[in-house]
Amino acid sequence: MAFKFENLRVWHKALDYTVEIYDMSKTLPSDERFGLISQINRASDSICLNIAEGSTGQSDKQFSTFLGYAIRSGIEVVGCLFILKRKMMIDENTFQNLYNGMEELQKMMQALRNSLDD
Repeated sequence: MAFKFENLRVWHKALDYTVEIYDMSKTLPSDERFGLISQINRASDSICLNIAEGSTGQSDKQFSTFLGYAIRSGIEVVGCLFILKRKMMIDENTFQNLYNGMEELQKMMQALRNSLDD
């Protein structure tokens, strides 16, 4: 693998999660294309992209900063999930699966970030 981020389990988990979000967003009403669909897709993309960008040629302090951006993007995804659930655009099972996936991803990102602070 040519790039450091490709060796990170957390990056692979984030990539898988992004695909899950895109798959879910395809089921949403087309009138949300420029609203929640765009917002949740961009936020999930941001997680992967910040992990990748931060890992490459940066100091641990800079990588920690980018992981912070990724963590905040994850929280944005969760906020979108709550809106989608409240608007009855996703069911409880879909919400819970995506929520739990983000919870696991958040723990992984935070653990990596904490390891950099040592």
